[in-house]
Amino acid sequence: MSLPVPNLDDRRFQDLVDDAKRLVQLQCPEWTDHNVSDPGVTLIELFAWMTDQILYRLNRVPDLHYVKFLDLLGVTLFPPTAARCDLTFWLSAPREDDTVRISAGTEVSSIREDGAEPIVFTTEETLAILATSVEHVAAASAGGAIRRHDEDLVRDVGFRCFADPPVPGDALLVGLATAVPSCAVRLHLDCRVEGIGVDPANPPLGWEAWDGSGWIPCELGRDETGGLNRAGDILVHVPREHQESIVGDALAGWLRCVVQPPERGRPDYDASPQILGVAAVTVGGSVSALHAEIVKGETLGLSTGLAGQRFTLERNPVVPGRETPVLEVLSEEGVEEWTQVTSFADSVADSGHFMLDAGEGELVLGPAVREPDGSLRYFGAVPPRDTLLRLRSYLTGGGPRGNVARGVLTVLHTPIPYVSTVENRRPAAGGVAGEDVENAKVRGPLALRTGDRAVTAEDYRALAKEAGPSFARVECVPVDGKDGAGAVRVLVVPSAETDKGRVRFEQLVPDEMQVAEIAQHLESRRVIGVRISVEPPLYQGITFVAKVRAEGDADPARVRIDALDALYEYFSPLSGGPLAAGWPFGRPVHAAEVFPVLQSVRGMGPIEEVLLFSADPTTGVRSGPLERIELQPHALVFSYEHRVMVIS
Repeated sequence: MSLPVPNLDDRRFQDLVDDAKRLVQLQCPEWTDHNVSDPGVTLIELFAWMTDQILYRLNRVPDLHYVKFLDLLGVTLFPPTAARCDLTFWLSAPREDDTVRISAGTEVSSIREDGAEPIVFTTEETLAILATSVEHVAAASAGGAIRRHDEDLVRDVGFRCFADPPVPGDALLVGLATAVPSCAVRLHLDCRVEGIGVDPANPPLGWEAWDGSGWIPCELGRDETGGLNRAGDILVHVPREHQESIVGDALAGWLRCVVQPPERGRPDYDASPQILGVAAVTVGGSVSALHAEIVKGETLGLSTGLAGQRFTLERNPVVPGRETPVLEVLSEEGVEEWTQVTSFADSVADSGHFMLDAGEGELVLGPAVREPDGSLRYFGAVPPRDTLLRLRSYLTGGGPRGNVARGVLTVLHTPIPYVSTVENRRPAAGGVAGEDVENAKVRGPLALRTGDRAVTAEDYRALAKEAGPSFARVECVPVDGKDGAGAVRVLVVPSAETDKGRVRFEQLVPDEMQVAEIAQHLESRRVIGVRISVEPPLYQGITFVAKVRAEGDADPARVRIDALDALYEYFSPLSGGPLAAGWPFGRPVHAAEVFPVLQSVRGMGPIEEVLLFSADPTTGVRSGPLERIELQPHALVFSYEHRVMVIS
């Protein structure tokens, strides 16, 4: 996207004339004839015209020169980025032997409301919802010994799935007839109430799947068995890495339910549950989707036979997807496929290359440069005159509008056999508006200094931001310990919509695909011998508990709400800190630091007491009170359920 030109002085001829006439009324009240025929007004208009010419030239310097130089150097605005989420397709009924396929490019949208256009997401890859069943059942001890129980279930004898009493690491293994990557499996377990001692609503169990080299966590949809203590269904979302493997001399797609280590406040098993029967069916599957619509086979027009041609797409901005856009050049000899490049620097006269300005939605062909001897040097091939050009497909969309809440995407644009409903079980994230010119003016010199090579910490920050413009913050910190030599740690914080500083913890987990893209981008630009790690920061949860008084006739409820807003805004990883640009990485938190934050609240009286607690954002376990919480260089604060009590 080309950089917009700043307007240093927006006054025009008529504005200058009006300003001069107002001054005349103040300085010379006896001058009452302001008609255009008056000689004085004529002189005013003459000087206004001359001043307008000066302002016209002034508006071309100095910011204009700065922006234009950046434009000449190839610095363009980042286009909007598209939000991503997983879409779950639910079957109308389990299939016994058929595979239901959800094709890449399937569109799902929100419901049209109040005349606004629906928000459309497009699946990025094909999803295969595979039929399955239970082939094998086994139990494994924490020490690794495996006992097969296939015959026990056939004889309706049942078996104890864990040791007695169970210990962390004991597991119930379920071998499926085939691996079911990215599928939702409903397990029906017939259990006897013998696994006593646990909380049925929060049993110490975790579901995992085998990925070929180890066990990885599964997302648990629901558990009706109360911790394997009664007959019911368990819905397990199997990760995409699931593979068949041999466990206990049996080849199957293995899942396991493993006893978790003790956790504060959660009771453990006193006795092992007993399993009487296990069955499994596939009821759905999940696939990644992008906030974008797909445009297929758009005709750009006819070639003029000249170099440097430009074609404007019907839709913009263009969102990058899994597949790179392909330009089809149609001639009598057939269809020639041209590839997209980021620069024509390495293109020659017969290179079928094109560039795509994603923000403006403009396709550009290679230019021709005249050499000193008068000949033309072509940077890319030129389609013959009257040749038809067609863009095979591209994605358009993006922006913060795609950051929808969970359960919003429910409308399937094209009916799919055996699929009843679709939903996004988690909020979409990653949608960011296009870059503004002020940020590009800051980024331009950094891009020139790095020279597309990462040497200093600032280089890594600039290049990581270039590869991941959707991230709100990027930081490069040293790696401590004996492994720190030659290692670079790049921290990324996703963009997320905040409500007066509040942000959900899951919104701060970056998309794995985007993290991999940044790592790949830095890998090809690092100094030889440097090891790169791209990861989210370590989030240190904090909780402030304050007792305050309302001043005078101030509303205590209003003071409490404003005080909580102030705490969340100041101690925010995205917009908090002394500079309101996000809490600094590694900056410690002091209990005394909260006093000026609370005192700035309107209607706040004396602050009676302030306590600072350390909190785990995932479990909610707190410790303290503390005077100070130290943060490691790769850590950020996360506000976790602050509490304010206002007394009048």
